[in-house]
Amino acid sequence: MLSVQEASLSFGGIHALSELTFEAKQGEITAIIGPNGAGKTSLFNIISGFYKPQAGRVFFQDQDITHARPDKRAALGIARTFQNIALFRGMTVLENIKLGSHSRLKSGLFDSGIYYGAARREEIALRNELERDVIDFLELDHIRNLHVATLPYGLQKRVELARALALQPKVLLLDEPVAGMNREETEDIARFILDIQERWNTTILLVEHDMSMVMDISDQVIVLNFGKQIASGTPKDVQNNPAVIEAYLGTSAKGAA
Repeated sequence: MLSVQEASLSFGGIHALSELTFEAKQGEITAIIGPNGAGKTSLFNIISGFYKPQAGRVFFQDQDITHARPDKRAALGIARTFQNIALFRGMTVLENIKLGSHSRLKSGLFDSGIYYGAARREEIALRNELERDVIDFLELDHIRNLHVATLPYGLQKRVELARALALQPKVLLLDEPVAGMNREETEDIARFILDIQERWNTTILLVEHDMSMVMDISDQVIVLNFGKQIASGTPKDVQNNPAVIEAYLGTSAKGAA
């Protein structure tokens, strides 16, 4: 579904990514882990088009998208959430979620401006679809008309996930979806991620520091350190890899595995 081939990205003398190669398989959850500064978010940024790699290529369904604009990648079916919440705080939950489906609308500027006929019917159908497949699915119906600025942190993170789902993504990039959450909120998000995978067969890339969650829900784990891949495999394989234990998980992790 998604392939990164020998990607390198530098900022001055800092090598964020060094000849990184990996593949994310259709319908699987691939976790990207590593210490702070390992290059995880930089990887997401070259996949989603915010950065262009100095070397290497990015493929989506065998199509080279290395130089495609972010909006073109979104139209192909690549959606993401962000490490720091990137919602429009002055808008309601529903309005934020609807923005995620903008690239799917077919109405032109004139039709949308007068909001009549086909444009109105299209938006009504879209709203009904979002309420059924996203808002109800993520249990957000009770806050749909509230402004996101009034919501607690955990619900804001869930709204951001809903906005990404509104795109109907084939590949979903989740950048630290449970950062700052308590255990109950983390378990809820983990359940939603597994439900997304099962319901829509979505290919999911996950950057997360919660190792318990990563090891519980991932099909494949890729470990980065200083922009380089040092290990990959099943969660069990990675947990028992000496290089991973030394670089990130800590010496106590091997005994816990």
